[in-house]
Amino acid sequence: MNRQQIDVFFQTLRAENPQPQTELAYSSVFELLAAVLLSAQATDVSVNKATRELFAHAPTPQKMLGLGVAGIEAHIKTIGLYRNKARHLHETCRLLLERHAGQVPREREALEALPGVGRKTANVVLNVAFGEATMAVDTHIFRVSNRTGLAPGKTPLAVEKALLRRVPQNYLVDAHHWLILHGRYVCQARSPRCSSCAVAACCDLGRRTQPR
Repeated sequence: MNRQQIDVFFQTLRAENPQPQTELAYSSVFELLAAVLLSAQATDVSVNKATRELFAHAPTPQKMLGLGVAGIEAHIKTIGLYRNKARHLHETCRLLLERHAGQVPREREALEALPGVGRKTANVVLNVAFGEATMAVDTHIFRVSNRTGLAPGKTPLAVEKALLRRVPQNYLVDAHHWLILHGRYVCQARSPRCSSCAVAACCDLGRRTQPR
């Protein structure tokens, strides 16, 4: 995908969805952090179902810590790896209170120092909560970036760096939302919907599959 195709690619995605949003449900930066932490290897739908009651009981680090690990587990047991996630979330709340006065830090290093918060989670929080131009490379973005030729790379970090180089500045803040949604609903893993894809003409795979 060349520079002109990249510009058309994002221009088209923006025209279809001018203000893309995460599909995780949250009402504060803390709830966003907790939801993203819980979303690893789980769908947004399953996380939203679990956090609806969890956040009703514990919308702050103090109240979440008060639930204890067992209390958190009781709310999230429908999510994969819920025991590990409950421990991570409980410890994260303790550290937020001890180190950050109960506030979610906006520095990458501080975020990644929290249990269960890796680079991808930190990137989501930095982008969604604080408006930073980061790329949270999940399986959808990794697939779309390689399949389309937008930003090929062998690792999530390589793809992230390639995206930051190749995506035009005026699209950067919203780009990871567009790519996730495109991968989730159009450029799907097993059956990409190339015939109905609005950006197929820009895409390496789409150009190969379009009728001549």
